[in-house]
Amino acid sequence: MNGLSTGGGIFSLPVLYALLSGIGVGGGLALLIVAVRGLPAKPAHEKARAGERAQELVRFVGRRGSIAICVGLVVLLFTRWIVAGAAAGILVFAWDRLFGGAAEERAAMRRVEALAAWTESLRDTIAGAVGLEQAIPASARAAAPALRPHLDALVDRLRSRTPLPDALQVLADEIDDASADIIVAALILNSRLRGPGLREVLGALAKSAREEVDMRQRVMSQRASTRRSVQIVIGVSVAFVLGLAVFNRDFVAPYGTPLGQLVLGCVCGLFAMGFWWLRKLSSIETPDRFLTRDEPSVTFVRPRSPQEVQEEVAHR
Repeated sequence: MNGLSTGGGIFSLPVLYALLSGIGVGGGLALLIVAVRGLPAKPAHEKARAGERAQELVRFVGRRGSIAICVGLVVLLFTRWIVAGAAAGILVFAWDRLFGGAAEERAAMRRVEALAAWTESLRDTIAGAVGLEQAIPASARAAAPALRPHLDALVDRLRSRTPLPDALQVLADEIDDASADIIVAALILNSRLRGPGLREVLGALAKSAREEVDMRQRVMSQRASTRRSVQIVIGVSVAFVLGLAVFNRDFVAPYGTPLGQLVLGCVCGLFAMGFWWLRKLSSIETPDRFLTRDEPSVTFVRPRSPQEVQEEVAHR
C-alpha cells in the first residue's frame, strides 16, 4: 500500500486527488447550471405527494435509523474502518428499499385484484337496474380489505351530498394507482353523461385488471429465485469481508490506511451501484397516473396537438 501511495499508477495519490478534484468541479458546474436555469414548477398534486413522502421518510428514519446506527457502530468496533461502518449502516438502513420489493409487489397485486373484484361487483349490481349512486354503497359492503377503507370514505362523501364526480376523483387520489384511474374515469364519465354501456365497460376493465394480476404473479414468481440468489451473494460477501477484518487483520491491513479507506469507499460505491441496478431490474414499471387534479375540477393530463395550441393562441 505504501508503494501505491508514493509510486505511479492509477491508485497513486496524485491520480486519486485529481479524480476527486474532477468530481468536485463537475458537481459544482452541474449545480451552477441548475441554479441558473431553475427547475420546473411542480403541480399541486405532486407537491402534496412530495409532502406525504417526506412524512413517510421521517417515520422510516425513526424506525430504522437506530438499528442502522447500532449495526454501523458494531462493524466500526470490530473492523476499525470508518468506511465499513458507514457502509454497513447504510446497507441496513436501505435494505427494504433495495431488496424488499416483493412486499410492495404483493401489496400492488392485492390492490389491483381488489379493484377487479369491486368492478365486477359494481357491474353485477348495476345489472339489476340500479343507478350508480345506489350501486356504489351496495358493492362497498363486500369489498376486499385493501379497498374497503377507501370505499367506505366514498360512501360517506356521497351521504354528505358530495357530487358523485368529485367524490370519485377523491377516491382516485386516495388509491393513487394507474389501474384505479381507468376504472374511476369510466365512472366519472358515466356519472356526467349518463350514457348506456357501463356494464360492458366495467366488465372489460375487470377482465383487464385480472389479466394484469396474472401477469404480475408470473413475473414475481420468476424473479423470486433471482432476488433470493442476490441476497445470498450479498450476505456471503459481507460476511467474508467482515470475517477477514476480524480474524485475519494482516491480510486486510492495507485498508486501514487513509488511501486504503478511499479505495474501500470506491469499492463500496461500486457495490451500491450494482445493488441499485439490480433493484431497477427487479421492479415492475407501471404507467403514471393520468387522472390528476391540479384544480377543484378533474384534469386529464394528455399532450396537446399543434392545432389545439394554435386555437388557444388565437382565442387569446
